[in-house]
Amino acid sequence: MRIEDLQDYCLGLLTAARDWRRLADGVARPHGLSEATALPLIHIARRPGRRQHELAEALGIEAASLVRALDQLCAAGLVTRAPDGDDRRVKRLALTPAGRDLSERLSADLDALRRSVFAGLDPADLPASRRIFDRIGAFGADGPAAGEERA
Repeated sequence: MRIEDLQDYCLGLLTAARDWRRLADGVARPHGLSEATALPLIHIARRPGRRQHELAEALGIEAASLVRALDQLCAAGLVTRAPDGDDRRVKRLALTPAGRDLSERLSADLDALRRSVFAGLDPADLPASRRIFDRIGAFGADGPAAGEERA
């Protein structure tokens, strides 16, 4: 592959990620959320009882950033933090009934956005893009820091 093609692809990837976040934020705002608070809400709905640090890892964000979002969600009466049965220092996350209701409505609106954005694309393109995302993720998890050489 030519380096110019890779540069263009990476720039496109960054731009697409930014654009997707903007679109998702536009869907979340009418529900009184931002993209930063909507994403944890949806993840908690999918896996209730998850520990805070597990959620931060799944979202790929720092724990401090997640704490701010969770504080907002808890204050809004959408999420609860409960001590873990084995380790009281650990908090487990769950949705309140209002949080479940909002998560369902938000998920439906995000699904509509996904259908709109990806309408007309060949479904066969998704596995190829998924392989690229997985490759980047694997390299990021196992690869060297910037400036280091790969063995």
